[in-house]
Amino acid sequence: MLADHKHNEISKENSLGVSFLLNLVTGIFQIVGGLFSGSLSLLSDALHNLSDAMALVISLFAERLSKKENTESKTFGYKRAEILAALFNACMLVVVSFFLFKEAFVRFANPYHINSSLMLAIASVGLIANLISVFLLKSHAHSSLNIKAAYLHLFSDFLSSIAIILGAILIYVFKAYWIDPALTVFIGIYVLFSGYKIIEESINILMQNTPKNISLNSIGIEIEKFDNVKNVHHAHIWAVTEKDIHLEAHINLLKDIPVSETCKLYGQIEKMLKERFSIYHTTLQFEVNSCEGVRLVKN
Repeated sequence: MLADHKHNEISKENSLGVSFLLNLVTGIFQIVGGLFSGSLSLLSDALHNLSDAMALVISLFAERLSKKENTESKTFGYKRAEILAALFNACMLVVVSFFLFKEAFVRFANPYHINSSLMLAIASVGLIANLISVFLLKSHAHSSLNIKAAYLHLFSDFLSSIAIILGAILIYVFKAYWIDPALTVFIGIYVLFSGYKIIEESINILMQNTPKNISLNSIGIEIEKFDNVKNVHHAHIWAVTEKDIHLEAHINLLKDIPVSETCKLYGQIEKMLKERFSIYHTTLQFEVNSCEGVRLVKN
């Protein structure tokens, strides 16, 4: 099991590294092609590719940093480096999207002749590079928010390349040069939406909000089903990363019982939380006739 985990981590880092090189080379190639073809959408995709390359470097650094051991001054270690990287990368996506909107509106006002054949050729190369990158990161995207943010960068580039290829064909056939800035707006909207979703999720974790897929009330109801449990109160639930969820709570007992019995009850509750809610870090404080009239969440 440990060997499989280590292999998966190496595979994840290799995928990030190869994707970085592909996006860097593709971005430079697209800048040259965009300048010679006069295509704003191609230049915008080049800018997106270069921002992806930077995002992948940040993601790779955060992946390695998050594996550093915990210390006395950093008891949670560097796990949230991944979340900070995801937030930074998502903010970059938003900045890029507004830049694309600005350039597109300038081009709407001042139409520009476009070499659609060159635009098509360059976009096709970009499509292949983006397809390889998306394939490399797809299997890792579910494992961390950091990788998910990088994957969404690349997937949005993949969609952009398809849109640019279709646009190049339409421009070649109909000489409708307005299609180029229209594609740029489309790319910008998708980039903005992708960035917003990651920003929202990252902020929820950094603010220590209750994870969206978990109901604190449901947890309270399940714990109060155990024998001798009177109520649950002063509960806090948060995520250190999107998969590392912590819970702490006070549990009022109906009667005084030996420590050995509370240990047994603790184990039963802990097992239920793992199986029902995927909570693997639990801190419970047992009490008798204490904190009467309190609520599940303390005001």
